[in-house]
Amino acid sequence: MAAETELSGPHAGAEVIEAGTPLYEAHGALILLHGRGASATDILRLGYEIAPEGVALLAPQAVGHTWYPKSFLAPIQENEPWLSSALGLVAWLVERCLAVGIPPERLAVSGFSQGACLSTEFVARHPRRYAAVAAFTGGLIGPPGTDLHHEGRLDSTPVLFSSGDPDPHVPWARVQESANELEAMGAQVEVRQHVLRPHTVLPEELKIGRELMARAFAGTRRLDAGNRG
Repeated sequence: MAAETELSGPHAGAEVIEAGTPLYEAHGALILLHGRGASATDILRLGYEIAPEGVALLAPQAVGHTWYPKSFLAPIQENEPWLSSALGLVAWLVERCLAVGIPPERLAVSGFSQGACLSTEFVARHPRRYAAVAAFTGGLIGPPGTDLHHEGRLDSTPVLFSSGDPDPHVPWARVQESANELEAMGAQVEVRQHVLRPHTVLPEELKIGRELMARAFAGTRRLDAGNRG
């Protein structure tokens, strides 16, 4: 069954790499969003590290290796239409998972840097109960002083914000503001601050992410193996 969201804009023709357990057999799914200048193949390495057995990995490739051209702190209109196109692609992937019988509570989203920003912005704009969200060095999108409030509830979705302080691209203040907003939306938020950590993902962070995903998918099993529509 095809997802109903119509893809448009710069990322409409984006390639999606699938790995892990095949989507039609998986008991859960993890959408992985790479950083600026990186690739779907790069972020899949993170997925292999943190995803438990039985989970499908979906890693879209941004056109031109960037989800949007300017900083996530730039005025939002300056990152259009790329930002809306990228968010639409993530929504399409979510609908694709739903169409094969994976409900939102067995669907996780994770990313690094620009991909982490896209991850958090997506769940804030599309609130529901997800399996988990893991944002490695990222936060909600918009210039300093932006009202980051979003309507809707995340219904106890486990959310991890893990970032360096200072970071050359993502101010720690925005990480904190984003964590506060998602918590206000009803998420169960964990924040990890790594002082003087370079712009990367540390082994310690991979361990935290692995533990998060293990809890998120614990006890899940596919109930609808016969529904392959």
